[in-house]
Parts: sequence; structure tokens; C-alpha cells
Amino acid sequence: MNVNECIKSRRSIRKYKPNAIDHSIIDSIVSTTSFSPSWKNTQITRFIAIEDQSILSTIAKCHVPDYNAKIISQIPMLIAVSYIKGRCGFERDGSYSSKKGDRWQMFDAGVACQTFCLAAKEQGLGTVIMGMFDEDEISKLIELPEDQELAALIAIGYPDIEPEAPKRKTVDVLLQYK
Repeated sequence: MNVNECIKSRRSIRKYKPNAIDHSIIDSIVSTTSFSPSWKNTQITRFIAIEDQSILSTIAKCHVPDYNAKIISQIPMLIAVSYIKGRCGFERDGSYSSKKGDRWQMFDAGVACQTFCLAAKEQGLGTVIMGMFDEDEISKLIELPEDQELAALIAIGYPDIEPEAPKRKTVDVLLQYK
């Protein structure tokens, strides 16, 4: 599969088979994701692979909206994506490098999430990135280190559906030349 095929065929998957994912596959995906670009090569993004069904059940029952709970209740693994706070978008003296302030942290985490999802697609896995969740409670539940902040959750597993691509905006709408 080439890059264009991977990008164009990747979908947000919301229905999964119960099959477990071999750790070597997740290791490979994270290894590929480590090549994601980041602010001044700070490489702040971190991943926690959650496969403990009691933790997944608690997250689904208590810490996400119903539409995300339906996804989490059927997946073999959930990836908690975090980033190390205070490194990205800052100068050594702690001041912001640009008007974007600390928002570069989420930008870098987003780039890593997309890379993770594309690497998972290449391995035959489906993903969906979730941004609606109780950050404080999930951070406590997974014992996220104090120097990190939870950026996103990624459901991952073997897809049990093949959704069609939604309509895309045209290049004329998306692009301007000056």
C-alpha cells in the first residue's frame, strides 16, 4: 500500500472484531509513529496501550459520552495519547516561542495521532480518534504521570465494517494561490 492509498482508504472505524492485537504489531506502529515531526524534534507524544477489560469498562461506563462508550465497549485495545507538558512551543527560559503559545503541544500530538492511525491501517487495523472524555478521571485511572497531559484516545482493533468515504471538499474550496 502506498501513502496515497493509505491516506485515501483510512476511515474512522466504530465497529470492531473482538480479536486481540499482538503487542509486536503495536510496537511496530509506535516505532513508525516515532518518526512524526515535532516542534524542535522534542518528540513529546507518548502512548499507553490499555487492554485491561476492567479499565476499558470503567472508561466506557463512567468517563466518555455514550457514542464513544459504544466503541470502547467492543474494542480489544484503547490507546491513550499524551504529551509531555512544557517542552513544545517554548524557549529554554520557559517563554513561548510564538503567538501560538503552548498549542504546539496539541499540534504535535495530532500529527502523531494521524501517523499512528495510518501505520495501523497499513497493519490491517482500524482506528478512530476520540476527543470527548473526562480527561482528569481517565488520567487518574491510567496513572498518567504528572508531567504529561492526555491529548486523545484512539480505539484500535480489527475492523468489522468498511465504511464508504464521506464526500470531500474540492481543491478549489480548500486551496488558494496568492
